[in-house]
Amino acid sequence: MTSYPTHLSETWQARNGEAVEIRAIRPADAAIEQEFVRGLSAESKYLRFLDTMRELSPQLLKRFTDIDYSREMALIAVHFEAAHGTHEETQVGVARYVTNRDSRSCEFAVVVADAWQRQGLGSKLVQKLLECARAAGLETIEGQVLADNHRMLEMTKRLGFRAEIDPQDASLRRVWRRLAADA
Repeated sequence: MTSYPTHLSETWQARNGEAVEIRAIRPADAAIEQEFVRGLSAESKYLRFLDTMRELSPQLLKRFTDIDYSREMALIAVHFEAAHGTHEETQVGVARYVTNRDSRSCEFAVVVADAWQRQGLGSKLVQKLLECARAAGLETIEGQVLADNHRMLEMTKRLGFRAEIDPQDASLRRVWRRLAADA
């Protein structure tokens, strides 16, 4: 297993002027990851998971936070809020990819907290995820998006993804793009 990629950490400013730290997820983030998912609206949960689950199961939570950085990446955005005399870390977004069995492509997903949507955070997370996948030597990145998730389809189009109807399910779109430097 590859060690924690500290070099990926950066501070970024959202359109609302608030600063967030973007960094790779780690096992110690399980509590803020669970709280993040609990705080998503039913619509956001459905658009991301195709389900309106209340929270992540213990197995899924471990799977999402205790990752093998050599085969996958999960970047989280955290905001620090002053509460009770301390600075509390709150997760406000996550983008992740998992390498496919072919070792040349990966599948990605992204979700942003409802209050942080339309701040450029989803685009920033996906752009940084694309850089990570490219640096890992992957050639293609792809994802499944609900056909009526217009904001996600627009964002991926702006980021150079192509979209096509999923041959197995017309309610889904397969979005994908090549990761070569000239793509």
